[in-house]
Order: sequence, then C-alpha cells, then structure tokens
Amino acid sequence: MTHIDLEYINNLDSRFRANFINSLTGYKSCNLIGTCSAKGEANLAIFSSLMHIGSSPALLGFVLRPLTVRRDTFENIKQTGLFTVNQVASDFLERAHQTAAKYPLEDSEFKAVGLNEQYLDGFKAPYVAESQIKIGCSYKNHYLLEENGCILVIGAVEHIYFPDHIQHTDGFLELDKINTMAAMGQDGYALPKFLGRLSYARPESKPHFIKNGA
Repeated sequence: MTHIDLEYINNLDSRFRANFINSLTGYKSCNLIGTCSAKGEANLAIFSSLMHIGSSPALLGFVLRPLTVRRDTFENIKQTGLFTVNQVASDFLERAHQTAAKYPLEDSEFKAVGLNEQYLDGFKAPYVAESQIKIGCSYKNHYLLEENGCILVIGAVEHIYFPDHIQHTDGFLELDKINTMAAMGQDGYALPKFLGRLSYARPESKPHFIKNGA
C-alpha cells in the first residue's frame, strides 16, 4: 500500500495534485445548475459538489470555487435568488460535461452544448429538459470558506420533478433506474449499480436487506 505525507502532497505538480485529491473522496453527485440573469440570459454549469443539508426544511448546498474569476452561476443567483438542480444521466453526459467550458458571458451554455431550457410552473430559473430529476431552489444564504476562499451556497427546495416509477413506498428514489451519473474527480464519471437498502442500524440487531422500503 502506498503511503504519502503532507510534505509530499505539497510538492506534487499542481494538476496531478488536483486530480489526485479531487478523486480521493470517492463518488460524488453529478448535476447541472441552471440560472438566469436579471436580463433573462440563461446559464448552465456542471457541479459535483451538491450536498444534502437538511430535510425539514428541505435544503441543499453546493460549493463554488473562489470568486477570483467570473462566476456566472453565483452572480445570477444573487441577482434573481433562484436556481435549478438537474441530475445528469448517461444519455446526455458529454453535453453536460461541456458546460464546464469558459464560454463568453453573452453565450448560453444551453445553446452551446445542445441542451434545452425548460420553464415549469412559473419558476423563473431554467430547468434542463433532458434531465429526469429537476429541483427548483430559492437562494437562502452563502458562506465563505476561509480555508480556501470557496463559497458554500445554500438553497431551499421549492419544486421537485421526478418519474413516478423510481420511488419506493417510503419515499426513497432508486436513481439507477434512470441512469443517473456519479462524478469522480474533475473529469471522471461512473454509472452506479444499485445493490439494495439495508435495515435501520440498531445495536441489538444485525443489518439485513429490505425491499421497497419494507
């Protein structure tokens, strides 16, 4: 087994270090965040930092890199207070990945990569029509991570769209049924295989697999 220490990490080539440390934490979520400027200009960007913050109230968060360069997603959220989260599936993975390219401010990533804007139920931020799980969020807060200058953005879940057939009787969503992608590092992707759900962990019993929430 290979062992390296902090001194070794700090002396690594910057690109090697980024690939290495970014993939070290394992599989991550893979989502497109859709926003719109106050002028109505749509923006779309891929993120692998989306996280569950809480269920009651329903909150989620994602991390933005330091604001040392233009960050259209953050600027649009500050202007409008709205954003959408759209899960990436295998059938449009390449197009989703391409949204990471640095397009000019006036160019919409939707049009540039060939994905379609979708506006639902009066919500002013664009969803990705191709995505099967879409979440409409309102901005709640953001926090500066002093350790590296990144920004943690918190959103409140206001709308959710998903296919009926992926939901178990207790609410759980079985994402492999719609080929939801997972991210690995900065440019790696995987198609997870659902193995099952284990029973609630209790000291007096051993875990066992449960079926459809029962």
